[in-house]
Amino acid sequence: MQTLDKRLLKQLSAELTSLASNMLDLEAARLKQPTAIHEAHRRSARNLVHYLALRQLDLRPLQSQLALLGLSSLGRAESHVLSTVLTVHRALNALLGASGPVPCPEDPPIEFEEGIQLLNANTEALLGPTPSGRKVRIMVTMSSEASTNYELVRDLVRNGMDCMRINCAHDNPDAWLGMIRNLRKAREETGRDCRILMDVAGPKLRTGPIEPGPSVIKCRPKRDVYGRVVAPARVWLTPNLSRERAPATDVVSIPVSASFLKHLRPGDAIHLRDARRAQRTLHTSQVVGRGCWAEAKKTIYFMPGLTMNAKSADSGVPTKRRTRIGKLPVLPQTLLLKTGDQLILHREGILGKPAAYSKTGVLISPAQISVSLPQMLDHAKPGEPVWLDDGKIGGVFREVGSDFATVEITQAHPEGQSLGAEKGVNLPETRIDISALTPDDLEALKFIVEHADIVGYSFVRTQSDVTQLLDHLEKLGGEHLGLILKIETRKSFDNLPSLILAAMRTRSLGIMIARGDLAVECGYQRLAEVQEEILWISEAAHIPVVWATQVLENLAKKGIPSRSEITDAAMGERAECVMLNKGSYLAMAVKVLADILTRMQAHHEKKRAMLRQLHLATGLSTTA
Repeated sequence: MQTLDKRLLKQLSAELTSLASNMLDLEAARLKQPTAIHEAHRRSARNLVHYLALRQLDLRPLQSQLALLGLSSLGRAESHVLSTVLTVHRALNALLGASGPVPCPEDPPIEFEEGIQLLNANTEALLGPTPSGRKVRIMVTMSSEASTNYELVRDLVRNGMDCMRINCAHDNPDAWLGMIRNLRKAREETGRDCRILMDVAGPKLRTGPIEPGPSVIKCRPKRDVYGRVVAPARVWLTPNLSRERAPATDVVSIPVSASFLKHLRPGDAIHLRDARRAQRTLHTSQVVGRGCWAEAKKTIYFMPGLTMNAKSADSGVPTKRRTRIGKLPVLPQTLLLKTGDQLILHREGILGKPAAYSKTGVLISPAQISVSLPQMLDHAKPGEPVWLDDGKIGGVFREVGSDFATVEITQAHPEGQSLGAEKGVNLPETRIDISALTPDDLEALKFIVEHADIVGYSFVRTQSDVTQLLDHLEKLGGEHLGLILKIETRKSFDNLPSLILAAMRTRSLGIMIARGDLAVECGYQRLAEVQEEILWISEAAHIPVVWATQVLENLAKKGIPSRSEITDAAMGERAECVMLNKGSYLAMAVKVLADILTRMQAHHEKKRAMLRQLHLATGLSTTA
């Protein structure tokens, strides 16, 4: 072996010695009080700290040199990091033909197989037994319908749901109990295990209400590409103040007087001037009970108070009857925002208003809206960014006063973006000092302790947030609950190792990658990098990860998946659980996801490619 080669080997050996020493030093500094960590996580906490020490340095040059020597480049060492470093160190010493100094920890480090066993044990403790034929669990967010529709819950369980997620930001305890009862019944019928996760909502910052728009309903016929009517506009005429439901949810329902309806017959003509003063005619097509169907071949804008005159198709009957349109629902209003516009965020609960302009187009007052948690604006500073409606609209604080804050819109659709009520507001660079548990959360925890298996912690940011929840659960007798930390803010991502170490006080622990909010908080460009880092840190701690947000969203909502979301769902194989959100085709989405995850596990396990036999390779022969 050349002198240069030996010199390189000695250099690499020294680097690995330094790495191992750094790991043990950081362990001694960060884990001074091991009693604060549950016995099941003691060794995992050590491995996590060792991994953090490893990643404090840029190891790319070292990795390249190790790979050239045919040794492990440390790229798959998350679950057994110190053991990997020591093994490579011993291999280098063997190549040198010498026994260099090897750091010797008091407790033996975690080996490869133990790392796998710890992760599997922690996953089962949190999410239940491994489903038959598939390693990755499937979590499903419940809609309100799940509280009354047993068949929906049964089909979800039958198709592969392993964990029911109930978001306490929606519905109420009666609805939650209905969902849980349906799940218990479905578990008995299918014989499948399924855990219950309940999320506390946390102090989610949202836009406030907006003043209602006009009471106008537009009804138009269907036309072909040439503009010809292929199906008339259909209207359901119903008695004023009637509690009868319309024949379908998507029907245009117009209230009129009962006496007017009483005399209508099929074929009668109904004339009116609509909201635009356009002359329009409806023809009755069918009388059903106290209501009546009517059709029109032109678009009609209905509004309360418009007069309708009916003319009988039977000339022997008096020709005219009259009524006025009754109360119609108001249109929800939005604020149209463009780049360069101003938006006023009010602390007081005022009704939002669009920007007002003079007849000549001069701005009179900018758009304004209140926020759900005005105390959050106490911490905002000029120059800090603000994102609205899941990042669709971006802005910068220009002025922060005692009553309101002024935001300049810096990012929106070129033609303007609509901002509605109850939309999320993200302040990624604002230092927020507010409890992660709201009074509503504390009340919901009483129900969660009694009925759930796992609690999901929204808006968690600091170690003290974790301690606060665990202390409260102990007071309620909820030590048995598993805990999932939802990583959805930049602060929670930055503090992830500390959050995990604080949460290791409890037995069952997991991480949810809330990719929607994370993309807004950290920037869409960084999302792939951020979710990768969360996977690494979680594997080093041997705790399961839930891959969440927009998985198979098109399939769940529309019944047809996009190509990109199939690939994204396959990436979920790197986590221990994948979460689906609500949709009309949810049972189908669960079935498809279960099939994707089952197929992918033959090819991948976490980061490791599994070299199963490939069909493409078996077609080759050694003979020509």
